[in-house]
Amino acid sequence: MRKLSLPDRPLDEQGAKIVVARRIRTLDDADTVVTAMLIVNGLIAATGTLDECLDAAERRVAAVPEVHDLGDAVVVPGFVDAHAHPLMLGQMMSWVDCGPDRAGSIPEIVALLRKAAERTPDDLPVRGYGYEQRNLVERRHPTRFELDEVATDREVYLMNASGHGGVVNSFTFEKYGVTRDTPDPQGGEFFRSADGELTGELSDAACNILTGLSGVKIGHHGPNFHLGDAPEEHVRQLAAAQRNFLEGGVTTIGDAQVSSREFDTYLRLAERRGLHLRVSMYLLSHLLDDALDMGLRGQFGNAQLSFAGIKLYADGTLGGWTAYFPDGYVGDPCRTGQLYHEPAEYRALIARAHEAGLQTATHAQSPTAIEMVVAAIEAAQAADSRPDARHRIEHCGLPTPEQIERMAAAGIRPVNQPQHYYNWGEGVEQAIGTPGERFNPLGEFVRAGVPVTISSDAPVAEPRPLEAIQASVTRVTRRGRKLGPDDLAIDAMTALRGHTIEAARTIGREDDLGTLEVGKRADFAVLAADVDEVAPETIGEIAVLQTWIDGTRHHIAATAEGEN
Repeated sequence: MRKLSLPDRPLDEQGAKIVVARRIRTLDDADTVVTAMLIVNGLIAATGTLDECLDAAERRVAAVPEVHDLGDAVVVPGFVDAHAHPLMLGQMMSWVDCGPDRAGSIPEIVALLRKAAERTPDDLPVRGYGYEQRNLVERRHPTRFELDEVATDREVYLMNASGHGGVVNSFTFEKYGVTRDTPDPQGGEFFRSADGELTGELSDAACNILTGLSGVKIGHHGPNFHLGDAPEEHVRQLAAAQRNFLEGGVTTIGDAQVSSREFDTYLRLAERRGLHLRVSMYLLSHLLDDALDMGLRGQFGNAQLSFAGIKLYADGTLGGWTAYFPDGYVGDPCRTGQLYHEPAEYRALIARAHEAGLQTATHAQSPTAIEMVVAAIEAAQAADSRPDARHRIEHCGLPTPEQIERMAAAGIRPVNQPQHYYNWGEGVEQAIGTPGERFNPLGEFVRAGVPVTISSDAPVAEPRPLEAIQASVTRVTRRGRKLGPDDLAIDAMTALRGHTIEAARTIGREDDLGTLEVGKRADFAVLAADVDEVAPETIGEIAVLQTWIDGTRHHIAATAEGEN
């Protein structure tokens, strides 16, 4: 991949440190395990035993290094979450949680939102998130009339767990002039009842109305979740999300949908030296012309904040039944979902980005949508061969075996979220029938030679890599149901690599991240146990004790014991 880097921000003078633990998994090619690691100015200078690291320090630095003894803990490379939405996560952390642990029915959701409305200033909207209609007693979306019970004088928005839309109250439609006669936008829908009345449900590109008259607009290039708050509030939200990622051991993020809102907030937090996570930004495809006009022809930035590529959408979401199945859903034959772009338009977008040397990352769930992506990348490569282009398919939920073979040949990297089937695997089967058991077929990728990359898609799932690794290994859902045959699962070490070094390769950062090798950044997570020494069904329960970036500790769990 072509890269152009800005100088790193100056490191604080840190001197030398030696970290000692029961196991330090370097995850190098030989899967070397050591017990000590020398860190100098944020970089790994030596690995081995404590004595070996002390000898190396004596040769490298004048002062005696600090020794941080982590006791019985296990150290692994910092988790790389290659597909997440940090500002969206931080924003939703201040919304009303209407997920299954809080509400099992529509009246319970309404009650939660009404209580929030009572404590929310009158000029601010009421926002909730996390419901999944098939988990509700009613097994349907709420309606705008039910949300009218929350408020009739301000906006109410209840986001679906998929993040691709949800339900609004009548006031929201009235405020933005949406009526029963308003046409559906390309790539989105205002849902209607049998008699043509707006139900309140909206999806994907129809979410453009939610950002207000002067907010971020993205046309039909994706679901618009770029809801505006005051810039200072966005900075607070991003800082809160950063803490959430650090608690899970995440040190690096691929922000999979950046607009001017996200970019501005990253810069504001970085200016205050408050941005500790490493962020690789994927600009949404409505900004492709802007990126090309600015001369972006590859990765650009520094070790903390960088531009990585372009994010596109092929279809919608399985959770919201907007992924494209032209023959209809088993759960509702009248629904087909939609494509965001006609194939020719999409193919042209991929060709322009590819020719310019840019990596692309396309959301695609259904076999039809995945075919559109694979075919477009094959055509772009045939016209202009770039063997290391590393084009991505986000989620890549239901590829056919033949498509997986072509992905291997074309060097396409799927980015999967095992927590999706952990949380909602049964819903996928209800939506599309038996083929849903293949959702995220990681075992098939491994056998075909396609690299596995694991991510959270936060806030769609919490940024908890160990939970994602557990789901990859067991394919058992939160409700205890096994999804598909055993050969769709992968082993714990493959899953660990999928959330570290393979994820680093996916975002183009394998030269300095993803393993704990000499010369790389000292980014690591401290765990209470190793992923291969506990029962697979308990991997998600392993505690993240500490998280370090550049050799500096940025998170310590409240229950973690002090260092010796």
